[in-house]
Amino acid sequence: MGYIADLIEQYGLVIVFINVLLEQLGLPIPAYPTLVISGALISPEKFSFSVLLLTAIFAAVIADTFWYFTGRKYGTKVMGKLCKISLSPDTCVSQSQSLYLKIGSPALLVCKFIPGFASISSALAGSTGTKLITFLIMDGLGAALWAGSALWLGSLFSTAIDDLMNILVEMGKWGTLLVLFALIAFVASKWWERKRFIKDLRMARISVDELNTLLANGETPIILDTRAPHLIQDGWIPGAQFASLEALDQLVLEMNDNDPVVLYCSCPNEITAAKIAKALMARGYYNVKPLTGGIDAWRDAGYEVTNT
Repeated sequence: MGYIADLIEQYGLVIVFINVLLEQLGLPIPAYPTLVISGALISPEKFSFSVLLLTAIFAAVIADTFWYFTGRKYGTKVMGKLCKISLSPDTCVSQSQSLYLKIGSPALLVCKFIPGFASISSALAGSTGTKLITFLIMDGLGAALWAGSALWLGSLFSTAIDDLMNILVEMGKWGTLLVLFALIAFVASKWWERKRFIKDLRMARISVDELNTLLANGETPIILDTRAPHLIQDGWIPGAQFASLEALDQLVLEMNDNDPVVLYCSCPNEITAAKIAKALMARGYYNVKPLTGGIDAWRDAGYEVTNT
């Protein structure tokens, strides 16, 4: 543990830069604790608050700009990739997406305080056409608030943090193992939370081929597009009705209880469609199935999409 403490003191700026960069790129390596510890080490001989802050801001903006241009190039498709690498539950991702769509670029001021939101919000900024200069200003300010709060907390509780570091140093290799165990436990808890959440939404699905066969045979299942309004601009399945998660309480279906209902979205694990399907089943509609792969799978299979 003494070796790690020496590394932080000697290469603190490099460690802060790499840690922040990797976390903002989406890896489950929390940077906030590193910033807090760095804040506790602030002194004229070791680190300057302003230099540490600028280092963290620079690293965050680099990573966020990467996701901004990725979102601009690939649009909503990148959201699925981000959800797959994120350890945060899909509900957190969908709520983060809703927040950005509601308030726009000001969401960048708080996105780094919400797990899984930083990369999502940056990609959304690109896909929704937020101007680059607006993105850079808001993202830079958000990074300053996030990193600055951690450094301030570190300096405020520097004595307690120093005592903790000293205890870990005295523990030697056991202190190092304790820190590693804490990191592993954090990642494992996030993974388990996500797995349990997905399991709770497990239900029968319908494939895009099965839905296409139904339509080709003249059957008319009720098709619900559950995406947010921003996400439907690139087209939808012909005949679909729109029923976003935010408008779920107002959703009324004129149908018999056992009429087939197919729901789709554009998120991994059909999370939004599954949540609405669960709500409909609770109301007494039992023949309800999310579309496996959502609109992306439908489009990739070459089936018809309309925007009129």
